[in-house]
Amino acid sequence: MLQQIEGSKAIAHTVAGCKPEVISAYPISPQTHIVEELSRLVKAREMDGCEYVNVESEFSAMSACIGASATGARAYTATASQGLLFMVEAVYNASGLGLPIVMTVANRAIGGPINIWNDHSDAMSQRDSGWLQLYARDNQEAADLHVQAFKIAEALSLPVMVCMDGFILTHAVEQVDVPDREDIAKFLPPYEPRVVLDPADPISMGAMVGPEAFTEVKYLAHHRQMQALDLIPQVQKEFEAIFGRDSGGLLHEYRTEDAETIVLCLGSVTGTVQDVVDQRRAAGERIGVVSLVSFRPFPRVAVRRALRGAKTVVVMEKAFSVGIGGIVSADVGTSLLDEETERYELIAGLGGRDITSTSLHEYFDRLKAGTQKRFKFLDLNRELVDKELERERGTRRSGSIPENLIKDVTEMALEEAGR
Repeated sequence: MLQQIEGSKAIAHTVAGCKPEVISAYPISPQTHIVEELSRLVKAREMDGCEYVNVESEFSAMSACIGASATGARAYTATASQGLLFMVEAVYNASGLGLPIVMTVANRAIGGPINIWNDHSDAMSQRDSGWLQLYARDNQEAADLHVQAFKIAEALSLPVMVCMDGFILTHAVEQVDVPDREDIAKFLPPYEPRVVLDPADPISMGAMVGPEAFTEVKYLAHHRQMQALDLIPQVQKEFEAIFGRDSGGLLHEYRTEDAETIVLCLGSVTGTVQDVVDQRRAAGERIGVVSLVSFRPFPRVAVRRALRGAKTVVVMEKAFSVGIGGIVSADVGTSLLDEETERYELIAGLGGRDITSTSLHEYFDRLKAGTQKRFKFLDLNRELVDKELERERGTRRSGSIPENLIKDVTEMALEEAGR
């Protein structure tokens, strides 16, 4: 039903329609409104057959979901940032045991320094954990992806993260066609676990595996992820047949058919990039956008197909690997090894910094003029960086970088206000 609704509440009501039997969560911004609304729905008895487990930490939340899923219950949780890091040991266990838990990650920067705003560094840090990762462009797709995630997870017996940009999406109030519970019931079959703890048929789960079989365990985990590359588009088509929306899949293409330059991005920045593309198209520039939905598994073939023909590819991402560069950029590079394509890495929006159309136009102007470097931090404050570097050259005890930068920013703002 079409509603004017906060993103977090749209997700909560969608998850409720998927009929999880156990929800275990610990609040952390910016996912708190999701689990708050779910707790309200459970208390109001609008989610029959669902147990809401209050726990003392994110590690406990994932541990409870593991226990619930292992006994054959459909399980769900949500987290963000440091909360995801706190549950990491259990995150790996969930995928290693092949448990189809669905988890919302309301993407938020990882400290230190402390930062509660959006980027993708939290989910990206878990790219090798064995979880599928799906990224939403907007709140409509975020809601739709949760319905699809349960089906994908349970078909493969693998856990799925649905990643949505913290605050930008979770706290935005907009029109969302919240999936109807009757339609969800048509789309999502009852959960039939592949492996289940049953007192009548005792088994062991999580046993130690030595060198004689560990390689094979990892191979089979990879094999299941590769199966998802076929399953995800299939589930998208099944979803569209019932709900009438083209949400999900491996990726989305926008005005790429004759594009000489293509921007590949993830998440909510897609809308801003599309606006910039429309404006540059109107000026005669052949440019397009590919919005990546499935980051894990990484759809190399689909990415190669979508980018083929472009002379220039700009990978725009809200996270990077310190000491080497872009994370998604590296994966895109493996998809284009045989292509004669100029590749650029654009790191933007870290810690919630605004990504403006003005800055993007300036970047693309330099790209068009041939003056843009291959690796770029969008809107990097060079004056702020140089102040700190000069400080470090001047004294051994230069102090903590975050505190120094906060002081410099304040002083620069006061100077600007006094002019």
